[in-house]
Amino acid sequence: MKENILNIVQRNFRAMGTDVSLEIITENSDGAEKAILAVQNIFAKNEKIFSRFLTDSELSKINNTLGKEVKVSREMFEVLELCLKFHEISEDYFDPRIIGNLERVGYDKNFAEIEGIREIGEIGVEKISGKLKDDLSLNKNRKTVLIKKRIDTTGIAKGYTVDEAAEYLKKEGFENFIIDAGGDMFAQGFNQEDEDWQIGIEGLEDDKIMLKLHNQGIATSGISRKRWETGGKKFHHLINPTDPQNFSWDLKTVTVIKEKTVEADGRAKVLFLMGREYGLEFANQNNLKALFLDYKNNIYLSEAMKEKVWKI
Repeated sequence: MKENILNIVQRNFRAMGTDVSLEIITENSDGAEKAILAVQNIFAKNEKIFSRFLTDSELSKINNTLGKEVKVSREMFEVLELCLKFHEISEDYFDPRIIGNLERVGYDKNFAEIEGIREIGEIGVEKISGKLKDDLSLNKNRKTVLIKKRIDTTGIAKGYTVDEAAEYLKKEGFENFIIDAGGDMFAQGFNQEDEDWQIGIEGLEDDKIMLKLHNQGIATSGISRKRWETGGKKFHHLINPTDPQNFSWDLKTVTVIKEKTVEADGRAKVLFLMGREYGLEFANQNNLKALFLDYKNNIYLSEAMKEKVWKI
């Protein structure tokens, strides 16, 4: 009897402003190659939907129609629903209306295009007031949206796209794979050693800590990459909508594990903005699997995350 041979089919590509890697463990290498092309198309499609840097993206078109009800794609509608959800469950720390403040501090282009010190005008970030639902209305029957203030969906678009790609691969019959889009990952099944996928933490050696992942998403939010200096002041892309004048530097990254990548993505950003002390308290109160890493490489784990640690 011929023994089935499992192969690793891997691809790396660039999409949505980040490096994306995909690894499929399968007997069906030809099918995996075709599936990878389909996954690339999913990422390309969603970049045209969610990018705030493309003038013809769906997001840009919505932001140019303030006060008007417009029909949106299924993908945009679902992400906007998630924005409203995350805003409500995060004590307003998650807020897509932060787009104006991002532009004011110099993050007005794809980050890869504007590395280094930036020369911009006087910086005046603004505190966002009111509930998101007052500025973002969705009609489920008509699949329409009406916004009163511009929004930025890129904060969770990558996680959402990873999940969409993972659902496609599962429907195609692939049982063991991992997708990584710049730290937003989904791991299905097992690795080639028939074990849970082992995930390292950015900025730490793998022999210090690894996390176990099986049929789950994981997301890391942090400022180790997207930070810059302007006018003698330091900035990063994670602006606290409740206190935009103060840029927190006490944490390097926050990592969260959830059943879906987008669910981890939204929460990781929130916990980072809350800071280590309150973020850890919030994670424990809400039974979130979270890991906090500061700039001295100290690690803080929520109670729920301790079960996912492979070694420390």
